[in-house]
This record gives sequence, structure tokens and C-alpha cells, in this order.
Amino acid sequence: MSEITAKTESLETAPVRTRTATGVALALVVMGAAAITLGLRFDASRVWVDLLVDGYYFLSLALAGLFFLAIKYLASAGWWTAVRRVPEALMSLVPVAALPMLAVWFGRHALYPWTRPGYPRIMATEPALAAKAAYLNEPFFLVRMVLFLGVWSVFAVLLRRASLAQDGQAQDGKHHQHRRMVRLSAGFIVVFAVTFSLASFDWLMSLDPRWTSTLFAVHTFAGLFLAGIAAITLIVVRLRRGGSLAAAVGGSHLHDLGKLLFAFSIFWAYIWVCQYLLIWYGNLSEEIPYYVVRTRGAWLPLFILIPVLNWLVPFLVLLSRAAKRNPRVLGGAAVVVLAGGWLNVYGIVAPAVLPGPRLGVIELLITAGYAGLFFLAATRSLGRAPLLARNDPFLPESLRHHA
Repeated sequence: MSEITAKTESLETAPVRTRTATGVALALVVMGAAAITLGLRFDASRVWVDLLVDGYYFLSLALAGLFFLAIKYLASAGWWTAVRRVPEALMSLVPVAALPMLAVWFGRHALYPWTRPGYPRIMATEPALAAKAAYLNEPFFLVRMVLFLGVWSVFAVLLRRASLAQDGQAQDGKHHQHRRMVRLSAGFIVVFAVTFSLASFDWLMSLDPRWTSTLFAVHTFAGLFLAGIAAITLIVVRLRRGGSLAAAVGGSHLHDLGKLLFAFSIFWAYIWVCQYLLIWYGNLSEEIPYYVVRTRGAWLPLFILIPVLNWLVPFLVLLSRAAKRNPRVLGGAAVVVLAGGWLNVYGIVAPAVLPGPRLGVIELLITAGYAGLFFLAATRSLGRAPLLARNDPFLPESLRHHA
């Protein structure tokens, strides 16, 4: 116990960001806001696409932190406890990420054709669209959006409160908070399975109301969790390199994170290929237009690049045990996967709205602005609690972890 106490005390006031990093992040936020303001004036459709892509993507990273925590609590996993504060920091961003996502509502006419005047008459003339009319209407869409974001935020707040309360508990009370977090995690997993599937249908699939895919919810979940693991891995590597987690996180923890990143890149690729092959083989008129657009003209290079970044690069780079335990290699693979995750969302959204890829300075500045805001909020969360969850009953196991 003396070793655990020493490691805990050494991380009580560990800095997680510098003044320089804070200044850079604030500058990125300001430049991103300026790009949005100017873009809405001169090229509104393009900017609304970027806002949907970034809003959905960064919300997905926050939800991935919440989901990661939930499955680890339910599995009674012990190895991850030393890095628990990192997914907690992502989880605490759910309410923050919900606000930019709500802003997409104001660009609904540029994004969703079924919200435009006159489209209800078109829906009434096509049986496949008429069947969706009761679901795809603006008031119900807004109610669902607020409900999904609100429910996710409540779970994130409750889990964070229980985690912080556990820090202040005496030895005999820490198990009570742990059991509470397990119960909250069980409830969240059930709710998340339904709400995230519906949110994916609402925010992404309904960009083309004629299109349908039975694998779409699994595909979006695979992208969410893969990008989330990459974000957690990158933050852990950065904190360990900076000394904040060097005393608690060893090669075995990195190895396990590397295995997760490697495994879920394969899972994502499996779902991506399955969806493509099922639609190609079925050759149904309501399904194939989605891939016809994305595999022709200027969209084709992007379509090919997405699986390269999300699967091929991490698969080849992380094959060996040594690579998974090397912070530089692991961090580099995580960066590639994060870029691939953003492109994956862009490849879903943009072809439904724009005639061709528009990847330029505007996209870079807006995404950088979101990343800056994400960084400020995440580091603030990390700085509000000790980097080691001192009263977690699995902490001793995690600090002795060897794989």
C-alpha cells in the first residue's frame, strides 16, 4: 500500500497543460469561430456540412469515453484503472459537445432535404418515403435530438459525480460508489444501444431519406469506439511522456491499449466491408445510390483513403508486440486513426450535400477550432481531480499490471 500511496500523492497536482498550450487552443477556437462566421456568409452549405461532421465527430469521442468506462465497469476490468481519468475526461465533455451538435438544427434546410418546403409532397408520392413521413418531420426530429443529448449528458454527469465522490470516501465507502457506477453503466449500455442507433439514423442516414442500411448503426458505432480508443490512447501516451502518468502507466498498459486499437480497427474494417458487399450484392435501387456517388469521380480517392487510415495503417503498424508498447509508434497510429475517423464521418455526410469534396482551409480551421475547445474542456476536467482514482478498489491491481 505504501507504493500505491506514493504514486497517488505524486499525481495529486500533476499539470496537464501549459500556458502555451492554452494560448494555442484559445487561438484555434477564435480562428475556427471566424471561419464559421465568414463561411456561413459566402458558402453556407459547405460550412453546415463541416459543422455537422465536427459536431458529430467530437460528440462521438465524448460518448466513446462514456462507453469505454461503462464496459470496463461491467466487465470488472482492473488493468485500466490507472488511466481511468482519461476516459472520464472525455465523458465529461458530453454536455459540452451537445451544444455545438444542437446548433446543426439551424442548418437543417441546407442539410436535410426532407425539411425543405415542398418536400412533403414528394414524400407522399413515393411509398418508401411516405412510410417515413411520420418519423422524418422537424418537430419530432428536434425532440429526439434534445432527448438523446439530454439523456447522454445525464449519465455522464452522474458517473462523473460518483467517481469524484469515490475519491472522498473512506475505505469502507469506496465499494458503495463503485457499485453505483456499475449500476449506472448497466443502464447506460441499454439506453445507448437504442438512442445512438436512432441518432445515427436521424443525423446521418436521413441526409438521404431514400437510403437505408441495416448495418448502418453498427458501422457508426464501430467508428465511434475506434476513434474513442485512439483518443484515449493518444492522451495517455501524451500524459505519460510529459511525466504526469509516468509513475503509474507502464508498457503493459500501453500494450493493452494498443491491442484494443488494433482489434477494433479490424472490427471497423469488417463492418465497413460487410455493409459495402451486402449493398453491392443486393443491388437494390434504394441502397446502391449511396455507393454509386461515393465510388465515382472526385469522391473515389476519399472512399479509398478512409479504410487505409482506419484499418490498413494501424493493422500494419501495430502487428508486433514491440510496436504496441512503443509510445511513439502507438501515438502515431492513434493520430492516423483519429484522422481516418474524421474522414469517415465526412465521407458519410458531404456526398449527400455537396457536388464534390471540399477539403481546404475552412475545414482545417473549423476542425482545429473544435479540437481547441475539446482540448480546453478535457484538460480542465483532468485538472479537477487527481490523475489516479485513489479509492478505486481495482487500483492496486492496475498498478501491478503486467501483460
